Amino acid sequence: MQTLLNDIYTEVLPMLGQGKVANYIPALACVDPNQFGIAICDNRGEITKIGDADQEFSIQSISKVFSLIIAINNYGPELWNRVGREPSGLPFNSLVQLEYENGIPRNPFINAGALVVSDMNQSRFASPHLGMRDFVRRVSGHEDIFIDREVAESEYAHRSRNAAMAYLMKSFGNFENEVDDVLHNYFSACALRMSCVNMAKATNFLANRGYSLFSNEKVLSQDETSQVNALLATSGLYDEAGSFAFRVGLPGKSGVGGGIIAIVPGRFSICVWSPALNKMGNSLVGVAALESLTNRIGWSVY
Repeated sequence: MQTLLNDIYTEVLPMLGQGKVANYIPALACVDPNQFGIAICDNRGEITKIGDADQEFSIQSISKVFSLIIAINNYGPELWNRVGREPSGLPFNSLVQLEYENGIPRNPFINAGALVVSDMNQSRFASPHLGMRDFVRRVSGHEDIFIDREVAESEYAHRSRNAAMAYLMKSFGNFENEVDDVLHNYFSACALRMSCVNMAKATNFLANRGYSLFSNEKVLSQDETSQVNALLATSGLYDEAGSFAFRVGLPGKSGVGGGIIAIVPGRFSICVWSPALNKMGNSLVGVAALESLTNRIGWSVY
């Protein structure tokens, strides 16, 4: 496995410098784009890594996976009365479908869907972002995971579009709590900082039928795990989900901090990170590395 990662690292390294870091969040605009790491966690808990795999980064929308898991544990099938399970085919921050579909977001991974999920968690927890932080610490087996307050405050200061989504959904009766309260918790969750190694460990339960090796607990049932992986495969990379399925063939979730998780059910969890993004808002080098990985050893679920 280490030889494989060495070869992939050498193959994609010349691509560093292409793409652009997320500059609509000012606190992310100054991140060095010339960084790249990969970590793979197998279902025995063994880690293989290369490059900047121990460098912490802002997980951004990968946090939507953890938010969804917490909501599933608290609401069960009732969750799907308020958020759909279909690909959107539109950018992650689009408002277009909300108007036509009566305030019901297409899936929990676009911003509107994640805001509904955050609203539901807000109804169950006094401080949902701290609950998520503690959950991630537990399933990664790593206590040194924190929220980057500078990033959270930067996102809140540029909250207008997300606030518009929340108020639009509230007008349709699909948002229960005060919008600003939910946004504070939503942005704080997005501002969690993790490394590829800790992220691969934290998401390994999705490769292991819902069981976390690092907290010794059943996080999800086997059926729920399959359902989450199906949503990751269809909607985890927004309007690049189809291309990602075609090129990589794994359930995945990206974030504008440059991280991407990918799941090989029954075998491995993977996290790649490189901050420079492609035109779709996903890590340019990260997608290329995952494509090379699956092409070399045939891990595609298709």
